[in-house]
Amino acid sequence: MFEIGNSLREARVRQRLDYPQVELATKIRAKYIRALEEEEFDVLPSGTYIKGFLRSYADFLGLDGQLYVDEYNSRYLADGYFDDVPQRRRRVQQDRSIEKKVVLLALVGIAAVTALVIVAWRYGGGGPAAPSVVMQKQNRGPLAVPKGLQFTGIGKGTYLEIRRRSATGPVVYQGTLRSGDAEFLVGKRFWISVRRPTGVRFKLLGKPVSLPARHNLKVLVTPTKTARVPSSY
Repeated sequence: MFEIGNSLREARVRQRLDYPQVELATKIRAKYIRALEEEEFDVLPSGTYIKGFLRSYADFLGLDGQLYVDEYNSRYLADGYFDDVPQRRRRVQQDRSIEKKVVLLALVGIAAVTALVIVAWRYGGGGPAAPSVVMQKQNRGPLAVPKGLQFTGIGKGTYLEIRRRSATGPVVYQGTLRSGDAEFLVGKRFWISVRRPTGVRFKLLGKPVSLPARHNLKVLVTPTKTARVPSSY
C-alpha cells in the first residue's frame, strides 16, 4: 500500500510542473488535479471519472497509471461508497442549478415584459423595433501539441547523442547542448545518450520526460514509457 496523493504530488513537484501546466496537457481541471493529490475523491464527479483521471495523471507524470487505479479500487471501492456519493451530490447540485436558472429566467422575463409595457405606453409603439443582440460563443479548438521530441539546455548544459527508434537507428542529433539552446525532432520513439541528465529538459509530444539523475545515461523514450538501456548499447 502506498499514498496515492503524496506520490502524485512528489512526481509533479520533481518535474517542476504547476497546476495550469498539468491542466493544459491532460485536459483535467486543476481543482480535480489538486483533489487527487489531497485524496479528496468525493470532490470528483464519480468513481469512473476518478479512475480515468488517476490513470491519465499518473501516465502523464511517467508513472504506472494502472497501479494507481488498482490501489484506489482496493482502498475505496470495496463497498461502492465513492461511486455512489459523488453521483448523489452531483444530482443535488444539478437540481439546485436548474432551480436557480428557472428563477433567473422568470425574473428576466418579468423585467423584459415590464420594459416593453413602459416603452409602448410612453412612445405609442410607433418607433422602429429595437434590434436583437445575438451573443455568439467562441468555438476554440484544442491546443495543438507538438508531435516530436523537444529538448532545452539548462544550467551548464550537457553532451547528447540522439538516435531515431533504437541504439542502431540513424543519428538525428549529436553535440553539446548549452544552457538556453532549444531543439526539436519530429518523431515518437528515440534512443538518447546523455552525459548529464540535469543539464537538459526533455518533452515528448508535449509531455515532460523524467530521467534518472545518473551520469552517462542511456534511455529509450516512447509516448508510454522511459526505459534505461544497458551501457553496452
